[in-house]
Amino acid sequence: MSAAASQGPRVDIGAVGKKYGTGDRAVEAIGSIDLQLRPGTTTALVGPSGCGKSTLLRIVAGLDHPTSGTVTIDGETPDAYRKRGDIAVAFQDPALLPWRSIESNLALALRLTGRPANPARIAHLLDLVGLGGFERSRPAQLSGGMRQRAAIARCLVTEPRLLLLDEPFGAVDELTRRRLNLELPTIWQSQPTTTLLVTHSITEAVLLSDEIVVLSPRPAGIIARVEVDIEKPRRADHLTSPEFVDLVARVEHHLGIDTATAAIPAA
Repeated sequence: MSAAASQGPRVDIGAVGKKYGTGDRAVEAIGSIDLQLRPGTTTALVGPSGCGKSTLLRIVAGLDHPTSGTVTIDGETPDAYRKRGDIAVAFQDPALLPWRSIESNLALALRLTGRPANPARIAHLLDLVGLGGFERSRPAQLSGGMRQRAAIARCLVTEPRLLLLDEPFGAVDELTRRRLNLELPTIWQSQPTTTLLVTHSITEAVLLSDEIVVLSPRPAGIIARVEVDIEKPRRADHLTSPEFVDLVARVEHHLGIDTATAAIPAA
């Protein structure tokens, strides 16, 4: 395996813009964004609701197309990369097929991407995400947090090189969300995967990412890029460390959350 393949792909977003509609009714979702996702890292997108974070993620996934600019993944188009099954996307809704068992949902993901059946890998991943013993359960029999674990396992079972997460923990309670934040990243970060995460939670962004990209209100543009240089794997005690608290404050500052307080130096 080459060094590049062992790290995950490089993603180049070049002058990407997106408009919906035409004429006076046109809505500009994304202005012009230049961004590179470094191989093997996790990049978090944060910004106001409706600013275009999910739109940008969908463009990277090849589920939507830019009005202007280009996205390449190791020099290839998202469409070509996705058709090979090298991209996996997890949304806020786990979207598990309700009539299939959890192991059957994972097996279907393998089949749809042209991968051979791999019961051992399915069992291993379900153990890793804490669902060992629930292989034959159906989604309705699981809690929200368990369904989200299953959705992450379904994403990872195909061994994607690019993992796209759109508010994957947004529908679960805060306690479950924090537990998933601490437990699940070590699984995808142990694989040769580049990850893009969309989140409204600044704490989650700092906890999960190597870099945070702060977007402006629509049309989205990059306000700031904040490096997260905290050792991995991240632990619960990191949440109260001065370094972690400072990074959260920096991102809040760029978002204008702390406008009534003294300025914090930009990253």
